[in-house]
Formats: sequence, C-alpha cells, structure tokens
Amino acid sequence: MGRMTKAGSGPLACAAAIGLSVAAVAQPQQAEPATTPAQPAPGGGASALRPATPVHENELVETWNERVSAGPPVGAYPEFDGWSMGHAMPLARSEHAIAELDGKIWVLGGYPPGRLPSNLVQIYDPATSRWSLGPRLPQPIHHVMAKAVDGRLYVIGGEIDGASTGRPEIFVNHVWMHDPAIGGWVQRAPMPTPRSGGGSAVIDGRIYVAGGRPPGGSAFEVYDPATDRWERLPDLPTQRNHLAMAALNGRIIVAGGRTGPGAMAERVDAVEIYDPATRRWTRGAPLPAPRGGITAAVHAGCLFVFGGEGERTHVLGLTPTTYGYDPRADRWTRLPDLPIAVHGLKGSAVIGGRIFLPGGGITLGGNSGTNAMQVYRPEMRCE
Repeated sequence: MGRMTKAGSGPLACAAAIGLSVAAVAQPQQAEPATTPAQPAPGGGASALRPATPVHENELVETWNERVSAGPPVGAYPEFDGWSMGHAMPLARSEHAIAELDGKIWVLGGYPPGRLPSNLVQIYDPATSRWSLGPRLPQPIHHVMAKAVDGRLYVIGGEIDGASTGRPEIFVNHVWMHDPAIGGWVQRAPMPTPRSGGGSAVIDGRIYVAGGRPPGGSAFEVYDPATDRWERLPDLPTQRNHLAMAALNGRIIVAGGRTGPGAMAERVDAVEIYDPATRRWTRGAPLPAPRGGITAAVHAGCLFVFGGEGERTHVLGLTPTTYGYDPRADRWTRLPDLPIAVHGLKGSAVIGGRIFLPGGGITLGGNSGTNAMQVYRPEMRCE
C-alpha cells in the first residue's frame, strides 16, 4: 500500500500547508453569488474576468471569486500514499454538509473562520474541475445532514444561530428538498427529533438519521421520500453526536462521536450496527481510538473513517488518522494519514474511485474552516 506518513511531514503535507497559506491571503472575507459564470472579454484571458462578486447573508460577508473557481483536473496534483489535493473551494467551510448528486459534490451551509453561519451552496464538478454556486439554502445553517435519493437532494435538521452570532443556538427538524429539474428548495415533512451534528445514510431509497447534538443524541429515525413520512426506530444504544455513519451491505454503521455538545466533550470508540431486517442494533469492533468530529465514506465494500478530534499529542488537538473497516472480518486497519488533520465535515463524496473531503476545521473547535479539498484513492478492498 505504500509507506505511512505523519501529518505535517512529507512533500504532500508541505504542499498543502503552502496552499493553505496562499488561500488565506488570496481570499478576502466572503459573500452574494455571481448569477452567471464570469466570461473573458474578446481576446482576453484571466485578467479579463469579471471582478470578484460580494455575497452576503445577515452578518456574514464573503467574496465569490471566479478567478479561483476553476483549476487543474482531478488527479493533476501529486499523489502520496493514495492522498492528493484537489482543487480548493473558493469559500472556506467547517461544520458543513457534503453530498454527491449526479456526479457533482455539494457543500452546504456551515461557516467560514469567524463562525458566522452561511446559507451558500458550493458545487464542484470533477469532470470540469470547476466550482460554482448552487441554490441558496432557505436560511443560514450549520451542522446539517444531507443525502441524495433518486436525483433529488435532501437537507435535514441542523442548527441555526449559535456559533458566533451572539444568539442562542436553535436545533431544527426542518427537511428541505432540491429537485434540479425544478430548482430552489421545497419544504418536506419535519423530522420527529430536532438535532444537529448527527449522521445520515441511505438504504433502499430511505434516509436514516442517527444521533445528533442534544436533544437528539439517541434519536434514530428513517425518512421515506416517496411517501414524505418519518418513522421512529429503536434508539441508538450509545447517545452521541459528531459521529461517522454510513450504509454498508444493507446495514447502518455508526462509529465514534462525542457524548456532549462542546469540543471538549468525551469521545467514544463505540461502533454500533443496525440491521433493518431485524430492527436490532449489534456491536461491531470498536474504533482503534476514541474519536469525535469524524466523517465516513464507503468504497469497494469497506468503510473509511477520517480525521477528527481527540488526539492529545497533536499540536492542534486533532488527528490525521484514516481507518478502514472490513465488515467481513469485523476489523479496523490503520491506513495512511490525511495530509491535513481536519474535523467538522458532515459527509463525503465518492466519485470515480476517489473519496473527496472538501473543507473542515483545522484546529480544535469551529473557528478554523479551510478551503482545501483532500482526495483519497484507497487501495483497501473488502469485496
């Protein structure tokens, strides 16, 4: 598989650090989207592109810059132990949702450094290696869950206010649907339990949501888009939030997470597996270490868990670890580290054999969202 690396070392990590420094200088505070792609003037080049466009919502002011929306194709950057850097997002984000819809990567809500919630949607097309702005969410929101089913995207729960707004956080049970054939967002039946920072997964066209920031730490419910109805299911045995969750071989796997609302809350190594056929939870092999603020992806029959909080020896309180889970053996394997230790991603996208992880916090807490996109091409297979 290639030799292991440590975070902060090696050529890829150095390149990532340099890229982050440049991004921090090149991107001013951010804001109101361009309605059409910037077009060069006749005979012009990059210098003829339209100026950066302010985008704003409530207190948050940002800048969408067409000059940085397009970049080298996927796979153009050097790869080391399966890891490479993708084309960075124009707007940095943490505590955002990530979903794949029609071969494109959607980054929804969250917040940039400064922790003012955003309603902006950024979309990356790997075929053209270009970022664009998508339909704005109905309100600025963070710690939201998102999943695509049958060509439509569903945004579930989350948190409004809180963070750095100076107002108390509000946990919501809203469900919004986006149909690309129609546009905009349509409200659907509310989730029974308001919560944020939970996990979501899809089996047979139904969206399962587990855990979440209080008061939803044990809640486990399923939504059927075909009937627009929710059903309560047996509680998640270990209440938690900021967890990793995915569907694999017709079962739901929930791994790790925090037991309390804040960044310093206790983290767990618990792995619990739900079988819709029996409607029962069972225990899986625990994570190699307690982790919170993690995210997951499924590829080639394996579950992968990335990054998170809880590493006391790391200078920033995070971990760059990647773990792979083989359900056939109920066993975890340590895999090559992420180039940049991150937390605060709600989901991932798997396209063309690569796992895309855009954004995330790079220090403990939520005030350090990055625009870097890390890309992993795993060799581990569990089929």
